Amino acid sequence: MLTLKEFKRKLVHIALGAIIVTTYYYNLLSPLALLLLITAGIMSSLISKRINLPIFSEFINWFERDEVKQSFPGRGLIFFLVGSLLAIQLFEKNIALAAIMVLTLGDSFSHIIGGKYGRLKNIFNLRSKKLFEGTLAGSLAGFLGALIFVPFPEAFLGSFAAMIAEVIEIDLNQKLVDDNIVVPLIAGTVMYLVARFV
Repeated sequence: MLTLKEFKRKLVHIALGAIIVTTYYYNLLSPLALLLLITAGIMSSLISKRINLPIFSEFINWFERDEVKQSFPGRGLIFFLVGSLLAIQLFEKNIALAAIMVLTLGDSFSHIIGGKYGRLKNIFNLRSKKLFEGTLAGSLAGFLGALIFVPFPEAFLGSFAAMIAEVIEIDLNQKLVDDNIVVPLIAGTVMYLVARFV
């Protein structure tokens, strides 16, 4: 079910992605700046577990999932920045931008549409809480966003593969890898391979 807090989280997710894509496209955002933001976010997360940080703690109270507030406040935001930085460092500019668009729109719309309208269990992972309608909506939204920067085949296959990977839930030593990292890496890798070999 889509709660108001979850909806607000996804709006912040979309806004953050739009800011990263726009500033990186116009060469206003560097990998170093992103790394510094990630470092500041991690430090703020650690400090906020012990004392109240005026802006950061208020942001966490408004937007963070309750189960994450105590263990890793700001986790979604930090991993979104990490996923974006990895895409920027690993792929050429257009593919990196397209991959971040899949993360921004695909991941957000999969949760919004799946939470609001989803009824069908996901054929890609029957145990997943992420419903099939959400995966379709996320694939379409991510594809349309990626299409701004890469041709049709790369945008379509990259978005579709990333949304399937999100549902499959990749784990490492029995710990799930955050989908804010999985989605841009899978999207970017598939786009790169399609551009190179197809």
